[in-house]
Amino acid sequence: MGTEIEMTAAGDDAPARKITVFGREFTMPRSRGLRIAIGVVLILGGILGFLPILGFWMIPIGLLVLSYEFAMVRRHRRRFVVWWERRRRPD
Repeated sequence: MGTEIEMTAAGDDAPARKITVFGREFTMPRSRGLRIAIGVVLILGGILGFLPILGFWMIPIGLLVLSYEFAMVRRHRRRFVVWWERRRRPD
């Protein structure tokens, strides 16, 4: 599960944040409040995953978005990525 953050300078504006998930790159909004709102909405929609259109897949995506805003969630994401890479690497 490849996840990483890339910072790109866009003139004098704040750097754009990009999330890379399974080789696809998504640009996140510059507004911190909007990023938090998107993460919370994805998690709440994932809780209603038994309904049509909404799905349980929304929970990890919401947590991924929030992990770039909150240290506690970021710490768990980094631990998961390290565990996943160790598990994939045959020693």
